[in-house]
Amino acid sequence: MKKSLILVAAMALPMTLQACQSGPSQRVLIGTAAGAIAGAGLGTIAGGDDKRNAAIGAVVGGLAGAAVGGYMDEQQRKLEEATAGTGIEIDRVGDQIQLTMPSNVTFAVNSATIQPGFFKALDDVSATLVQYNDTSVDIIGHASSDGDDAYNMTLSQQRAQSVRNYLVSRGTQSVRINAIGMGETQPIADNATAEGRAANRRVEILLTPIVAP
Repeated sequence: MKKSLILVAAMALPMTLQACQSGPSQRVLIGTAAGAIAGAGLGTIAGGDDKRNAAIGAVVGGLAGAAVGGYMDEQQRKLEEATAGTGIEIDRVGDQIQLTMPSNVTFAVNSATIQPGFFKALDDVSATLVQYNDTSVDIIGHASSDGDDAYNMTLSQQRAQSVRNYLVSRGTQSVRINAIGMGETQPIADNATAEGRAANRRVEILLTPIVAP
């Protein structure tokens, strides 16, 4: 399966950027959300659980295989327009889309309560997810190495769940959304610096097309 190949590549080539074959304006990011998912070994993430896919497909129907590329291209363009200037970063992971939200924009320190100033950005993301409903949504919370490991794991889980709850409240079907915390286990920057720790405190949203059987 194509998704399996993406995850294998993520494990083999951490933090590597490659050109996407489906269009010159797209980028493939290996090593953040995809790498975290591969390292986690969790079947319920990124469309890896057939039962979860079947449950979503029963609700939304799913896409024909040939339609996936164009569908994700359109969804990416909509998200880029909706999130311009918000601090959300958008990257392409094969046929998946990754949104990265820095915690200083989304949450106050040591809090899992979404900051009111970020509601509009999440409203715009949710509006796109409602429109493009043949998409599964994996929300992954991350933390820096500051503080206790168990505390960081719990906080990252709570932050991911807060984003999930908000998206559901704005109309995204709950069956499509999974939330998980990775704690400090998947850094993307050096925890020895303040800048690196800030980068590591983040929430990622990974969007995966649901393909009809």
